[in-house]
Amino acid sequence: MAKQATPETQKNMQRAPLSLYRKYRPLEFKDVRGQEQVVSVLEAAIKNKKIAHAYLFAGGRGTGKTSMARILAHALGTSEEDIYEMDAASNRGIDEIRALREGVSTLPFNSAYKFYIIDEAHALTKDAWGALLKTLEEPPSHVIFVLATTELDKVPETIVSRCQVYSFKKPTSEVLKKLVFDVAKKEDASIEPTAAELVALMGDGSFRDTLGILQKVLTLSSDTKLTEEEVAQVVGAPSGEIVNEFLEALALKQPGEAIAAFHRAIAAGAAPQVFIMLAMQKVRGVLLLRFLPKAADTLTEQFGQDDLLYLKDLAGAKGAAINAEVLAQLITAYVETARAPLPQVPLELALYRLFSN
Repeated sequence: MAKQATPETQKNMQRAPLSLYRKYRPLEFKDVRGQEQVVSVLEAAIKNKKIAHAYLFAGGRGTGKTSMARILAHALGTSEEDIYEMDAASNRGIDEIRALREGVSTLPFNSAYKFYIIDEAHALTKDAWGALLKTLEEPPSHVIFVLATTELDKVPETIVSRCQVYSFKKPTSEVLKKLVFDVAKKEDASIEPTAAELVALMGDGSFRDTLGILQKVLTLSSDTKLTEEEVAQVVGAPSGEIVNEFLEALALKQPGEAIAAFHRAIAAGAAPQVFIMLAMQKVRGVLLLRFLPKAADTLTEQFGQDDLLYLKDLAGAKGAAINAEVLAQLITAYVETARAPLPQVPLELALYRLFSN
């Protein structure tokens, strides 16, 4: 289990610019976004000196599990030389766990604890789990483990029962949007609200993916004012006008025109799944405005004033054909697109179903 990079690697790391995710990774509990339920319990445990010797952090990719593990280690006064990280996806066998068990038996260099972080823990083999279990059953008093996983169901129950389990939830679009605004400002740029909304939407509940998209936009943009068009270019999103044309066709019950708008978007470089996501978002907006008019206050920043007026129009009699069944079919098409041999087919099929009667 490697502790430090070689001098040559360190030089290369110094030359290469840090990714935004690493540059703005939270370093203290107060910096963590969207995981208040985890932070409050861990802070209380430290304050009351009730530290467990094995934690299991479970949640989607990019939700901050490894960052939280490092924050916990530092909050306990653990120095860098006493923090050990292992990627179980590439170090998943019994030999690696045996080496870890040998290291566990020695005392930390100059900290109260040796702190082990095992990322992608679900990838460990059956034999590796068996070897690790023995250590978790009777851990030395100077050792703390944090197992991080995106697939809790693949972690053996015998392991889960010996850990304190914390669930990391996906950050909301609002949390991600604020992150985009804050990081863009720190990078001496500004971003349009609708552009920030699109970055947050495409980040799909991942801090890492959201900042990865923002970094691409910052790299490609020649201006310090980031626009929705620039974000759309990076993520393969269609123009708002084409998505509105698609909704207009739905409202008029014209499946042929809806398919034509979809095909134009694909021809212009839009990704089918991204097109469906944006259409789904606007159909949801129409339904919210129809059944919960006061939602307009929260939807203004999401869509912008012009789009919001258009969606309000569709929420009335003009868009009566845009209903819950349309939203359900779009959701089905979105899910099926990822595994379809022809990614255009699921949405086309959804439209055939909607207007076949």
